[in-house]
Amino acid sequence: MSYTIKDILRMQVAPALGCTEPVAIALAAAAAASLLPAGDIQRVELWVDPNIYKNGLAVTIPGTGGLSGLDTAAALGCAGGDPTLGLEVLAPVDEVVTARAMALLDAKLVTVNLLHDQVGLFVRARVERGGANAEAVIEVVHDNITSLSLNGEAVTGHPLLGSDVAGGKSELAEMESWLKERSLSELIELLDGLDDEDLAFLEEGVQHNLRLAEYGLKFDAGMGVGKTLDRLVRQRLLTRDMIQAAKILTSAASDARMGGVKLPAMSSAGSGNHGLTAILPIQAVAEFAECTDAERQRAIALSHVVTAYVKAFTGRLSAVCGCSVAAGAGAAAGVTLLLGGGAQHIAGAIKNLTEDLAGVICDGAKAGCALKLATAAGSSVQAALFALQGVNVDSGDGIMGVSPEQTMQNIGTLSTQGMIETDRTILRIMLEKQFSDV
Repeated sequence: MSYTIKDILRMQVAPALGCTEPVAIALAAAAAASLLPAGDIQRVELWVDPNIYKNGLAVTIPGTGGLSGLDTAAALGCAGGDPTLGLEVLAPVDEVVTARAMALLDAKLVTVNLLHDQVGLFVRARVERGGANAEAVIEVVHDNITSLSLNGEAVTGHPLLGSDVAGGKSELAEMESWLKERSLSELIELLDGLDDEDLAFLEEGVQHNLRLAEYGLKFDAGMGVGKTLDRLVRQRLLTRDMIQAAKILTSAASDARMGGVKLPAMSSAGSGNHGLTAILPIQAVAEFAECTDAERQRAIALSHVVTAYVKAFTGRLSAVCGCSVAAGAGAAAGVTLLLGGGAQHIAGAIKNLTEDLAGVICDGAKAGCALKLATAAGSSVQAALFALQGVNVDSGDGIMGVSPEQTMQNIGTLSTQGMIETDRTILRIMLEKQFSDV
């Protein structure tokens, strides 16, 4: 089976309100609660894989006035989340819903269990209400509900159910297997299938992420990385060139998103921050380049495709910062295409970016991610500019491959094999800090 650019965009790019790890938790809890009769929640229990735990531990949840935590996400999902909205499940959250969720937490009705040996994205939520209990399981993808049950009996044919991974590969896994067999030239050729509907969808993603950036530049959100960089430019301590513009726009959007602003991001490969990194550096560079809207949108499409390609090798969640090595590589490819580069230049840009940022770890979603997104955005533009000037990392260096495909595959090997113990160590440090504060 082969796939088109439309298929890839459909499966890899979607609006997401809030960090996708607590969102997945809220979605599972909301889905389970939706099966139950009305009444007061009696108990909520949660089981999650280590990377969901790591990424959902400290990030602010939108609409809550600054609350965070996996238990909080589950309580919010039960108290008022709308599971039919998918990754925007928390859109209905307001002060009333937050108060209900806090009551559940204060009564110690929410329990979170870490599945230390679980491999791959996994969330299981069990909710008790009205003398009944229901469960929902999410696997592989943040919004992929693979099973629902009510009082121990499987619920089939429910509209909330996604791909059935128990019977074989999910649709996403099939697509990623196909994607991993493509060459860079074939990935670029996919762009020829873009139609007006695709371009409009890509532009919708730009507008979602620009709204977050505009909020981050206007208000004190998150760490204020983007706003600070912008201030330094205004003070003439920095110069607003392509690289700085990309850093400002991307980090400002991350400031807003990680700060819990109730605005959706257009995600890429299952992550809102990936979506910010894949889109906004290209948008920033377009302000300096002579290009049409269609050319800009085409470059963003390539960025999403390359991001998806790298994530197919690294997995949805890992010890390596995907914003750096996956979305960063996508942005580098897109910027290069936007500035007139061909396949050889794009290959060079991806390798330049990988050499620069391959060692950046993921230590969970939090306000400080804005710093990493600033770095990834700036490095993606620099990698593209270097490649266009003939400056390329040698294939014999470090983990570089003889081809861009091999280089991206090596990143996957580094993530899935080389950094398993690193991931455990990161989580152990985070858990020690969490429980030492209790």
